[in-house]
Amino acid sequence: MKLKTLSLIAGAIALSLTATSFAVEAQTASPSPVLLAQTPQKQWGPWQELNLTDAQKSQIQAIRQSSRAQMQAVFTPEQKAKLEAAKQARRDQRQAGQQQPGQRPRKDKFADLNLTEAQKTQMRQIRESEKQQIQAVLTPEQQQKLEQFRESIKQRRQQRNSQ
Repeated sequence: MKLKTLSLIAGAIALSLTATSFAVEAQTASPSPVLLAQTPQKQWGPWQELNLTDAQKSQIQAIRQSSRAQMQAVFTPEQKAKLEAAKQARRDQRQAGQQQPGQRPRKDKFADLNLTEAQKTQMRQIRESEKQQIQAVLTPEQQQKLEQFRESIKQRRQQRNSQ
């Protein structure tokens, strides 16, 4: 009788441990798109130090979305397909744990797209327009902090390249 009770308890413990690990994995593996949309985006680099107001954040987000849409319009259908395939490959690598958290993707994301000179010119114009629009949203102090950050990045690149 004791052996039967003991084996039932051991089985229940083993089952609960197994079920708990699956539940935790399911929760952490891929959060739902609704949860991702509701969580605020963490700001990186200079953006966290600029102390942006909510209005500035929403304006900058709208500017970036507009620029992204303009850039998408520059690509041919084949280029869009290549870009989407590359994005999916990066997602798969992250999910498989092959990409380290601090590892950055390739510097030139558009190299494999074989952009024409006209497309490259359009992309530069879109980026420059985006930069000017964002600058217009920032206060003079925020603009100064952002410029200081950009200068420090340039200096670090020069130091790294000279070594």
